[in-house]
Formats: sequence, structure tokens, C-alpha cells
Amino acid sequence: MTAEEYYQKGNEARKQGLWHEAINCYIQAIELDPDSPAVEAKRMLDDIMAFYCKDMYNP
Repeated sequence: MTAEEYYQKGNEARKQGLWHEAINCYIQAIELDPDSPAVEAKRMLDDIMAFYCKDMYNP
């Protein structure tokens, strides 16, 4: 898959509320293309997760 395909797959997962799958897709896209829009998308999801799911980061 290309970086763009991973980015789009991540967007679909995000819309369905599948946060971990979305983050994983964004990570794959970033590995293939460090300038991908997935960089910003992942950063936003990380911020959301840190705000709403503090227990996931602080077990």
C-alpha cells in the first residue's frame, strides 16, 4: 500500500471510532512518507487520546 492509501484507511478508521487502527495506519503512512498529511492527523489523534483517555497513557 502507498502512504496515501494508509492515510485514507486511517481516516476511515477514525470516522468509525477505531482510534488504535487509525493511529496504526497513520504510522504506516508516515514511515512511507514523512511529509504525509498523516503526520498532522496522528498528532491530532494523539492530542485527543491524551485528553479523553488519560488512563491509556497512565495505567
